[in-house]
Amino acid sequence: MSIDIRPADNAPGSARSPGASYQDLLDSDSRPENVPAVLRWQSNEHLGSADIPRRRYVDRDFHQLEKERLWSKVWQMACREEDIPDVGDTLVYDICDLSFLIVRSAPDEIKAFYNACLHRGRQLKETDGNNFELRCAFHGYCWNLDGSLKQIPCEWDFPHVDADEWTLPQARVGTWGGFVFINPDPAAEPFESFLGDFPEHWTKWPLEQRYKSAHVAKIFPTNWKVVQEAFMEAFHVVATHPQLLAGIGDANSQYDWHGNYSRAITPNGTPSPHLSFQPTQQEMFDAMSDRRLDEDPFVVIADGETARSTAGAGGRFRMAEVLGARADELSDAELSDSIYYTLFPNLHPWGAYNRITYRFRPYGDRHDMSIMECMYLDPWPEGTEKPPAAPIHWLGVDDDWTDAPELGMLARVFNQDSFNLPKVQRGLASLRKDITLANYQETKIRHFHHLLSQYVGE
Repeated sequence: MSIDIRPADNAPGSARSPGASYQDLLDSDSRPENVPAVLRWQSNEHLGSADIPRRRYVDRDFHQLEKERLWSKVWQMACREEDIPDVGDTLVYDICDLSFLIVRSAPDEIKAFYNACLHRGRQLKETDGNNFELRCAFHGYCWNLDGSLKQIPCEWDFPHVDADEWTLPQARVGTWGGFVFINPDPAAEPFESFLGDFPEHWTKWPLEQRYKSAHVAKIFPTNWKVVQEAFMEAFHVVATHPQLLAGIGDANSQYDWHGNYSRAITPNGTPSPHLSFQPTQQEMFDAMSDRRLDEDPFVVIADGETARSTAGAGGRFRMAEVLGARADELSDAELSDSIYYTLFPNLHPWGAYNRITYRFRPYGDRHDMSIMECMYLDPWPEGTEKPPAAPIHWLGVDDDWTDAPELGMLARVFNQDSFNLPKVQRGLASLRKDITLANYQETKIRHFHHLLSQYVGE
């Protein structure tokens, strides 16, 4: 791996909580030789201590700026490649008031068309499906899968239409890690330049070798950034998820950023420095497993073992079913810790073989409503056919995360997060100051707003 390692404490404001650092935990891994270089990578240039403008969360005019200067100009994840595996597969991707039609136009070609008929503007498609052509349901205007004009009804009445000029307008398309990205701006920087060295972080954990085993989307009555930022730090764990404290080094998380991406690593199987007592290894393991007090332990820690080594051994056993002998090359850290990245502006894939990936975006053209999506990306056994992508499961504003049983125990944790978020939006309306962030523990949020400022010009 060619990424430079930068010291995490090379800047003012980068103080860290007492207790074992993440790098200390890596030194004590039961398989230190298997710890990948990317987990040793550190990069945390201080981003300042300035407040974040409150209006970014509550102001309709700022939402307009995001529409005009962010969503219409940034590379953004539209879908997974396995969402459109066959020629003719189409998927509707909406962002604010824009709609795009993502099309598998050939076996190795994906296009993104503006989802509008060139006649009188009707959406060409409003649902996903498979098509051998793109025909408007209003008057029957029709295009080929490559966007070229196929048919005009009553063509004799349109002598002024030049077929060569009626190719469907397109957004730019890029692919990485099995994700399909689009950018509506023809003058945007190349996709590879936007990614920078981000793909190097995933060499050992290739996301293109995963399939989408679950996909749940929930609507929130909040600005999209309020929801997103709740999942960008471990600072909230002590108050929001106290049941996890015996087994999570929340305040000892490591935060890094570079280019258009940021990362947090929250160690598990180690106690929170907020605790006034030292949990046993069994208590640490039970907490990281989210075991309820009235339940028997899922696993009993053997003599001489730790919560982290036990989690590592169990993870290697499970992963051997799909990775074979390669599972034995995984460290405890890769199988225990929460390694959560953000690729600006709104894609959050988790590292190692944690299967979580998030996406956050506005709900329709609302500045005060949003969509949070959680996808599970799983590897599949070598030599077998890739499983089909799970369909999206929508939850409304008043639906409970546990209505999506495919999320397992994560749904209960999401409910704790979700309880706060509408109240944050309500409180922001009454707040008479801007948003004050921590210098280090909210690094990912600071980095996001640092990049957002570059797009919106504020």
